[in-house]
Amino acid sequence: MSEQRPAPVTAADLAARIAALEAENAQLRAAATARAAADVATGPAAPAPPAAAPGRTRHPGRATAAVVLIVLGALLAPVAVVAVWARDLVTDTDRYVATVGPLVDDPQIQSAVTERVTGAIVQAADLPGLAAEAATAVDGLGLPPRVAALAGSLQEPLVDAATGFIRRAVEAVVTSDVLEAVWDEANRTVHDQLGAVLRGDPDAVASIDAQGQLVVDLTGVVDTVRASLSDAGFTLIDRLPTISVSFPLMQSEDLVRAQNAYRLLDVLGTWLVWLSLGLLAAGVLAAVHRSRALVVAGLSLAGAMLLLGAALTIGRSLYVNALPPEVQRPDAAVVVYDQVVAFLRVALRSAFVLGVVVALVAFLAGGTSAARALRASWSRGAASLRTAGERRGVSTGPVGVWLDEQRVLVRVVVAAGSALTLVLAEHLTPRYVLTVALVAVVLLAVTTLAARPAEARAEPGDGKPASPVAG
Repeated sequence: MSEQRPAPVTAADLAARIAALEAENAQLRAAATARAAADVATGPAAPAPPAAAPGRTRHPGRATAAVVLIVLGALLAPVAVVAVWARDLVTDTDRYVATVGPLVDDPQIQSAVTERVTGAIVQAADLPGLAAEAATAVDGLGLPPRVAALAGSLQEPLVDAATGFIRRAVEAVVTSDVLEAVWDEANRTVHDQLGAVLRGDPDAVASIDAQGQLVVDLTGVVDTVRASLSDAGFTLIDRLPTISVSFPLMQSEDLVRAQNAYRLLDVLGTWLVWLSLGLLAAGVLAAVHRSRALVVAGLSLAGAMLLLGAALTIGRSLYVNALPPEVQRPDAAVVVYDQVVAFLRVALRSAFVLGVVVALVAFLAGGTSAARALRASWSRGAASLRTAGERRGVSTGPVGVWLDEQRVLVRVVVAAGSALTLVLAEHLTPRYVLTVALVAVVLLAVTTLAARPAEARAEPGDGKPASPVAG
């Protein structure tokens, strides 16, 4: 049976349909005009309430917990940095020598050591007494009065000349490699017994007195000076007893407090930093918006390090003002303070850079419009480079396919590797932190460029997607 076809549309049918549409439009216009007139007379009708949009579930408890944990972790971070620094000074001999070793090259320290050693030798030799005995002996020779008076007037110049001779010999030793060797050896001895010092052991070479003064024995420098003076003809030095000289490294009541808290130092230096990081991590995990919380945590860590830096600057002034009047060289004491806290400043700068890097990474990975725009720009640039390479026959092949399919795994591996590199570092420096961050960025950029998304897996010129790779 043949299929029945519909009747063809005639001009009359089209005219009827057009007339019906015009009539419907006229009715709609009339209804709109009537509603407008009613609104003018009675006021616009209240709009219908919009349909209730599904609101976000609020978690005030989680938000509060996140804020508390991040704040506690940030406040604990400076204490942890100081504890690690103090523990390193006590437990790491090389670290301790690296801290106080450069002091020997400072001109102010060399001048202070020269004055201390010279004073000790002059006092032991009793040069004023020897000059007085020489004047008395001259008087006993029965010389003419004018000659005897002249000999008596030479008593003070003789003392000054002998003192100057000794000082020049001391300066020659202090400015040579002898002081550096003696200084390093003495400080290694100090550090080897520092535990005993903090426990109050009276047999320690270094000691901390009741005023909190840490001193280093410089007897080795005196022995070298004595040998130099003897060789120069100053044989009087050979008849003197052993001369003991010490040089104060630091004087502060904090050393006494460190002595009293010695048992806690190793525990705090080992675990406090992990507690601080754990609190920051827990705050991020407890937050509803973790990317934002990570930004806040990073900035909080950086801000805490700024506070620690300000505290060190204020502490420097307080330390100088608290020096007792008997300290002869406050300038040398300031040099010692700056050198002792040098590694502490490096540590806080490293933590500051780490906090800024974490905050920056979290921001770029977050859901803000700026972060999405930056990521979109990078994706477009990577796609353009990838397309240009594909057109020229440069392709990563199956490796690129795998990198695209496992892009989340690749990012996790890079992030975990970077974190592990920072954690396993013995001592962080700002340059080290920045280097790790830059290497991670480069790795992510290279893997992103090398990845081949599904839309890029097409043979050049065929315009069709390639078949998926097996496995």
